[in-house]
Amino acid sequence: MKLSALQQSYLSRRSNSFRASAPLDSSSDSAIKSPAAIFWLVLHGLCCLISLVLGFRFSRLVFFFIFSTSTTSTTNLYTAPFRNLASDITTPFVSSSTPVEIPVLNRTTPNSNSRVVVGRHGIRIRPWPHPNPTEVMKAHKIIERVQREQRAHFGFKNPRTLIVVTPTYVRTFQTLHLTGVMHSLMLVPYDLVWIVVEAGGVTNETASLIAKSKLRTIHVGVDQKMPASWGGRHQLEAKMRLRALRIVREEKLDGIVMFADDSNMHSMELFDEIQNVKWFGAVSVGILALAGNQDESSSVIMEKEEGGENTAMPVQGPACNSSNNLVGWHTFNSLPYARKSATYIDDRATVLPRKLEWAGFVLNSRLLWKEAKDKPEWVNDLDLLDGLEDIESPLSLLKDQSMVEPLGNCGRQVIVWWLRVEARSDSKFPPG
Repeated sequence: MKLSALQQSYLSRRSNSFRASAPLDSSSDSAIKSPAAIFWLVLHGLCCLISLVLGFRFSRLVFFFIFSTSTTSTTNLYTAPFRNLASDITTPFVSSSTPVEIPVLNRTTPNSNSRVVVGRHGIRIRPWPHPNPTEVMKAHKIIERVQREQRAHFGFKNPRTLIVVTPTYVRTFQTLHLTGVMHSLMLVPYDLVWIVVEAGGVTNETASLIAKSKLRTIHVGVDQKMPASWGGRHQLEAKMRLRALRIVREEKLDGIVMFADDSNMHSMELFDEIQNVKWFGAVSVGILALAGNQDESSSVIMEKEEGGENTAMPVQGPACNSSNNLVGWHTFNSLPYARKSATYIDDRATVLPRKLEWAGFVLNSRLLWKEAKDKPEWVNDLDLLDGLEDIESPLSLLKDQSMVEPLGNCGRQVIVWWLRVEARSDSKFPPG
């Protein structure tokens, strides 16, 4: 009986507590469901969202507007103050009391109160030129390191050695031309062997010039002197190139052979592109056929325009079809220059190239070896070319010219230029 009485009293107290809390629940539900409460809740959330998106940048902008007009050094955004160029310029030939006007060309006039802010970061404006050459050299070393890393990741993993053949002879413009090709070779990022063949024998002038390159060079000479006619020069230069190819065979130099005349101009893309050749390749050569006599050159151009021909720069190189297969060759059209081309080196007339210039061909040096692994059978022996009077191009080395590999987007990209500009043969500059 006592147990049942206790259970009834507990249940009665629990039911009374439920009845007391019922009005509170109903009031809270009605408060939540009221339109005013929902409206303010939504408005509060919208304001929070807007503040989240725009509030931070707006507060930073207001901060800069308020404190950027201050002239005190404590509000400077930069860790170091600007340097005044006027204090770095010394004029030893002018007294200190004399006012000196400093030119403003190619120079930034810094202002300690000026600030450039992009977003949340300040940009430090340095004077130009940079006052510290050590910092400039550090920047160049960083750029060089970045380029080296890019070549290591995206370039050729195992680049082959380049074997560059250059025929030359002592003349007025030799230093001009040979320095240009030497500087191009010094910029090549691959191992390089430079074979320089000199007409008339090895001279100290040429040896001292190529020694400045610090490249691995092979300097040899031929006894025959360079003829005064362009036809004779073309024939002798072909024999000089064959002499260099025999050196490649005798020394068993392994790499890619290219022909770089001392007056040609080369794009740095050429040295990357020829790494793709397997055995024998060809690139397009832009022909810069200029005349020493301006009137004669203009008359030739006028005749070409009247004939309705294209006056664009002529190009020698491989011709491909839509399938990027070799179908022929683009050659230089010499008909507009009939009876107006130069015969001798000192003639003031247009210098014409050969039908196909050597500068447009590259080959694997293993083609020249007596015994080489996987050497193709469509290659002539180098000894067979010694009996030929005139060798037009390296295509004489091939039994089947269809095996040539067109490079440079199948010949559509010009990455080497042919040019012949010489002084009079009796010129005495420089001395010796």
